[in-house]
Amino acid sequence: MTVIESIHADHGATFGERDGRRIVEHFGRPERTHRAVRNGVGLIEMAYGVIVVEGEDRLEYVDNVVSNRVPDEDGRGCYALVLDPQGGIEVELYIYNAGERLLLFTPPSKADPLAEDWSEKVFIQDVEIRVATDDYAIFGVHGPTATEKVASVLNGAASPDERYTFVRGTMGDEGVTVVRTDALTGEESYEVICAADDAEAVHDTLETQGLNAAPFGYRTFESLALEAGSPLFETELEGTLPNVLGLRNALDWEKGCYVGQEVVSRVENRGQPSRKLVGLTLETGAGGETESSAVPDAGAAVFDGDASVGDVTRAGESPLLEDVIALALVDYGLESEALTVRVGGEEVPATVTELPFIEGSDRSDRLPQYQ
Repeated sequence: MTVIESIHADHGATFGERDGRRIVEHFGRPERTHRAVRNGVGLIEMAYGVIVVEGEDRLEYVDNVVSNRVPDEDGRGCYALVLDPQGGIEVELYIYNAGERLLLFTPPSKADPLAEDWSEKVFIQDVEIRVATDDYAIFGVHGPTATEKVASVLNGAASPDERYTFVRGTMGDEGVTVVRTDALTGEESYEVICAADDAEAVHDTLETQGLNAAPFGYRTFESLALEAGSPLFETELEGTLPNVLGLRNALDWEKGCYVGQEVVSRVENRGQPSRKLVGLTLETGAGGETESSAVPDAGAAVFDGDASVGDVTRAGESPLLEDVIALALVDYGLESEALTVRVGGEEVPATVTELPFIEGSDRSDRLPQYQ
């Protein structure tokens, strides 16, 4: 469940589920809320699993497992992956050095099995691993005025400027940690972390104090992320080679060996993966009148003439562009920009479109980058 479900219900929330976690889908009229976030600032309760790693050997232990270099300085973090032996992504993590402990944010369903797996592999190291998901509430603040919003309610510290860094301060009487995030919505973005017991008060401060923030749910978050060209865990990342996604921000090419590194390095040295992530704009009719049946399902085939060259990972109608847009994994060497996508048994024309679809106030750190 969400940490402040009753508050969301009072706001008229419609609830759903993502990765086994109850979340807010929307507060009504998600397209209007989408525009409010793009034009100002919005507030969302984020769904994460949280792992705490403590002990003298915490840095070394985690660094040996994940794909990126774990920072050794308090107040800094990174985005990293846990890979399987074939290089496929098993878990994505945001890792933050909080002094005497590391805080790891994972997809909700991954925290318990990851903590259990790591705990079973600790031998002589001084490492303690525990799941602390229920101890925290995490709120996302997104939009072109997000920095101004955070600055208007944060006391005792300035808003962090650099991605994956954080500061500690207060909002009202409650202690908070504020992280500058990786802009998955294509806008300035922060996450505000607080104790679960303080969640109601912190949410109220973020929503109503200083600049007002429009509450939004995951349906809007996902449509913003689609416009921003951000691959997400459940739809693009899980089971995929990071090379295929151009997910270079999650990889440190100079760090020591970790599971899956050999495959990732081999593909990197080869110069290109088998597939790449692209944006597609579909021709579904004039005037922005788009029926839901015109939006391709995940897995819809992409064709270059008669040849199948890839698959859609997710798609939706952009509230700002009033077009159907999609992310798709296609053959790396594909040169044609005029394709078709199978929608409802018919071939719909589609054009390869440079990502992001929408240029916001910031650029997603997950935009594909290839050699």
